[in-house]
Parts: sequence; structure tokens; C-alpha cells
Amino acid sequence: MIQTVDFLILDLIQNKLRCKFLDSLMVKFSSLGDGGIVWIAISFLLICYKKYRQAGILILVGLIMGVLIGNCLLKNIICRPRPCWINRAVSLLIPIPYDYSFPSCHTMSSFIAAAVLLHTDIMFAYPAFLLASVIAFSRLYLYVHYPSDIIGGIALGTIIAHFVCLL
Repeated sequence: MIQTVDFLILDLIQNKLRCKFLDSLMVKFSSLGDGGIVWIAISFLLICYKKYRQAGILILVGLIMGVLIGNCLLKNIICRPRPCWINRAVSLLIPIPYDYSFPSCHTMSSFIAAAVLLHTDIMFAYPAFLLASVIAFSRLYLYVHYPSDIIGGIALGTIIAHFVCLL
């Protein structure tokens, strides 16, 4: 049932939104989330300023937890195939990912960073949530994650951020 709804949403995105402009844009936004690179860079930038150092450190700790819980543990326990592995009729704009689908770690890392910023400094939180949301949507647009993977990434990222901020 969930997978049916997932494919309906993915197919709707492919059939109604796909265009050359968004193709280029979504590849770029998705690449920002590769390995959490944009969030790692932001963390190091924040660490350089005493006022924001704690937020930068908390984001890095959260990202490490995300890799361990999301990438190393959950992806390998759940072993959910990616939509692009099942429906090969959709032409991908990026290389086929080799790891499993659930949770979306691009989304998880993005929401870890955004939620930590919400806990520590309102000024940066809203742009971070906007960027996190676009990165998450890019994974749907690129047909490499299901909507339920994105929801799982948002939930897990938010939980990890909350936990890290309690430390």
C-alpha cells in the first residue's frame, strides 16, 4: 500500500514537473547533500565564530550519528530497493546509487543540521530548513528515493538533532 502511494507520487513528479530547468537545478541541489558536504562546510564555518561554535559542533556530532544510524545501520537492516532499481524506465539524471533507499540520508543529514540550528540560533534555521526541503525534494525528483524514505529521513534527522541538543 505505502509503496503504491510512493510510486504514484514519484510518477506524478516525473509526469508533471520534469523539465530541463528543474533537471539541472535538482541535480545541483542534490549534489549539495552528497556526503552531507554542504552541512559539513556550514559546520566548519560556524565553528570559526565563537558565537556559533556550539551549533557547528552539534551539527557535526549529529551528522556522525546520522551516518552511523542511517547509513550503517538502518539502510542495511531494512534493505529497501530504490525506486530506480525497480522502475528502470525512468531515465536518471545522476548515476544509479549503489546503497539502499531507506532512510534518505541526504534528507536526514539536512534535517539534522536545520533542526540543530533551530535549537541554537533562529537566524540561520529558516534558510537551512528551506535548503533541507529542496534537497529532500530533489531526491524525489531524481527518482532515487520514495516519499516514505524522505519522511523517514526528516523524522530521523529531527530526532537525532533533538537528542544531540539535549547533550
